[in-house]
Amino acid sequence: MSAAPLVAALSRDDFHARARAELAFVYGEHAPDILQRLEALIDQHQAGTAREPRPLWSEQTQMMITYGDSIIEAEDSVPLEVLERFLREHLEETFSAVHILPFFTWSSDDGFSVIHYRRVSPTVGDWPQVRHLAGRFNLMFDLVINHVSRESLWFIDYLSDTPPGRDYFIELPEQTDVTSVTRPRNTKLLAPVSTRRGMQHVWATFSEDQIDLNFANPDVLIEMVGVLLYYLDQGARLIRLDAIAYLWKELGTSCIHLPQTHAIVRLLRAVMERVAPGALLLTETNVPHLENLSYFGNGDEAHIVYQFTLPPLLLHTLTTNDARALTEWAATLPPLPSGCTYLNFTASHDGVGVRALEGLLAPHDIETLLELMQRFGGFISMKTGPDGQDSPYEINITYFDALKGTRRGADPWQIARFICSQTIMLGLQGIPAVYVHSLLATLNDHEGVTRTGRLRAINRKRWQREALEPLLEAYSTPTHIVFEALTERLKTRRQEPCFHPDAPQKIIDLGPHFFAFLRGPLPDGRRLLAVHNVTDRSHPLNLPEAYARHHWRDLLGRIDPESDAPVLKPYRSCWLISWD
Repeated sequence: MSAAPLVAALSRDDFHARARAELAFVYGEHAPDILQRLEALIDQHQAGTAREPRPLWSEQTQMMITYGDSIIEAEDSVPLEVLERFLREHLEETFSAVHILPFFTWSSDDGFSVIHYRRVSPTVGDWPQVRHLAGRFNLMFDLVINHVSRESLWFIDYLSDTPPGRDYFIELPEQTDVTSVTRPRNTKLLAPVSTRRGMQHVWATFSEDQIDLNFANPDVLIEMVGVLLYYLDQGARLIRLDAIAYLWKELGTSCIHLPQTHAIVRLLRAVMERVAPGALLLTETNVPHLENLSYFGNGDEAHIVYQFTLPPLLLHTLTTNDARALTEWAATLPPLPSGCTYLNFTASHDGVGVRALEGLLAPHDIETLLELMQRFGGFISMKTGPDGQDSPYEINITYFDALKGTRRGADPWQIARFICSQTIMLGLQGIPAVYVHSLLATLNDHEGVTRTGRLRAINRKRWQREALEPLLEAYSTPTHIVFEALTERLKTRRQEPCFHPDAPQKIIDLGPHFFAFLRGPLPDGRRLLAVHNVTDRSHPLNLPEAYARHHWRDLLGRIDPESDAPVLKPYRSCWLISWD
């Protein structure tokens, strides 16, 4: 594709108009005062800042997801420096962006219970190491916007009835009816806390250590915009809004995806466009597909949303040897708004969410998948519905072990099946994101689950580099085979303009054995046909006449599409390129 247009900063007048509209919707008559405070904060921030226009993305935009200490060395080493060396030595020509999961001081949930938003946890390093990484890669920071640790200074203020924090949280009588509130967990929504004023109960969507902030108080909004600006100053080029769907609370509603939440996302988008043109906003909303897509808004909310349906639907596809459900779903994806795209992934620090399968798979297929994942060593985390009943929320398992077999059980095809899953993800329209433990073919960390008591620890192993390097070097290890295959595909992908996030995509139904899609054509006629055998049997590749008439070349070197009877072996993929 031709070079993406540069994104210029939003003018002061345009920002003023957009921010005024969103603040008026959320805060009514208080909006003018809030807007004045907000603009003063931005003016102060911009005083020493020069932001050059930048393109949003290209085919070279590829992301790795990792904790700051996913790879560690000796006790006296700085994990962020270890990460930088690992990236430089192994992945310099592979990833353009790195999502460093929350690296701030925290008390639980491996970083998502933030004590201090502006301090780096000494267990991983400090701001100089973060800024050094930002000089080599586009970094994504988490803005954990929905809640804070009960050890944070704001919550300590609340406990002692001291401003400003005393007004930053939602306090309700213990017997308040909260049954209509959508829950992503099966813990109680109202957490008891002992304060100077006696025992109180505060809103805690995720855990008793993660106390929700009260955005009905505009001071909280101003605080969080200040944090956002600080992250941009420290080198963040992408901002991930953690758990954003639950931001606004209103008793009597589901308290998820409320209009005020969408308005605040639009406001944050406008702030970023004003101060950091080309910086990207990503919303994290592990919910059914259409709800997730709502965070594009009219092209004025998130630049990027997670493709949450892809991970569980790929598991279903590759464990049933049947591409029909995946093909039908992918064919229904709506056109992307201008300036918006997907973050395609299969695994992350969280489990594999199953809510995205609602309405796509029959209940018995979902139940069978959950049972299979347990057979392969995984766990199932639950949530509580409005009726008080628990239901599955996510699968806790490494994606590599999730694909150790099919419904028939474990088999010898684990590595090939896993590489197929990643190849599908890499080719789809959007930006690909590869979790470090997928790159390394990490097995289920049951020891971590036992040590921490947390199911999600199964997919959050901390690798000792001295143990990891021999596995990367030995030709016969799954770690070496997967790492080499994925890095080669990533290097190939970033050189192919058909993989630009804005390049068109068309799903092609080649029957249940194959998942196939076309990327392009580009203005010069170039097109790429991606075909994946999702079964454990070889199958002849018979292209429809509309595609067979083109002259194809396989970028992956797996087949000769010009032969009389090309065959795609089990779980093999091909990226066929043509420009005629």
